[in-house]
Amino acid sequence: MRVTLNRLRPPALECPPARGNGPGLRICAQPERRLRSVAMNDSAGQLTGRTIVISGGGSGIGRATAMRAAREGAAVAVLDRHADNAAETAAMIGAAGARAAAYPCDVSDDNEVTGAIAAASAELGRISGVVTAAGIFHGPDIRPAHEVSVADFLLVIGVNLVGTFAVIKHSLPHLIDGGGAIVTIASTAAIRGHGFGAGYTASKGGVDALTRLLAVQYGPHGVRANCICPGGVDTPMTGGTFATPEAIERAKRTVPLGHHAQPEDIGDVAVFLLGDDARHLTGVTLPVEGGATIA
Repeated sequence: MRVTLNRLRPPALECPPARGNGPGLRICAQPERRLRSVAMNDSAGQLTGRTIVISGGGSGIGRATAMRAAREGAAVAVLDRHADNAAETAAMIGAAGARAAAYPCDVSDDNEVTGAIAAASAELGRISGVVTAAGIFHGPDIRPAHEVSVADFLLVIGVNLVGTFAVIKHSLPHLIDGGGAIVTIASTAAIRGHGFGAGYTASKGGVDALTRLLAVQYGPHGVRANCICPGGVDTPMTGGTFATPEAIERAKRTVPLGHHAQPEDIGDVAVFLLGDDARHLTGVTLPVEGGATIA
């Protein structure tokens, strides 16, 4: 299934009904801030004329990045294994006056990724940017390493690391043909010992290292690659973990800025890294965590 939306006259903006496959999804939890993120304007944005592929674009960081990229003028290809979520993100972008297409896609399935990237390029134009926000937590992986099965370890690696590689691999021929930018989403687990999630930590460390390799290999082709390492973010994937009263109080003690992130806090940085203001920035690992890793 594929949903394609072109420019539409934006309707009166309101909070859409909450949907999604994970707990804690609040599309308009902060109405004023969210509506500013969704609203498009007539002025040329920093991504005008560009096509951006966003994996995991159906919710959380991926959706926030998609909305901001569209606001900056990009046509957005929304990849997500949950077809309804991908279609909803594309519909929100289309209703606000920008171009988007939804491509249901399991990033751990190379054939599905191949088809989605080919379709996005054919329908939306040459791909000039990629954000790999698709990722999972897996309950059995959140145990002491000696209790994690190899099968569970590989499941997480397959989505978080192999899936990241697949989306980038199939996008690279398009990026090389005219230049572009890659933004990977890892985690502070890649740069510090969280003490849980052997597969998650290994996968995110791999994403971070892969990003540096890409920066070196493809810089001569005009392709930049940078890695964002979020800390605690209140997204559907984290299931409300960072929105509990206890987590809010803990953040006041352990995060210098005093609170955990919302998806937009990460998405805005991703869009900066896609744009020309970051034109001489590549191979960088950028923690976006309110200062938690230095506290």
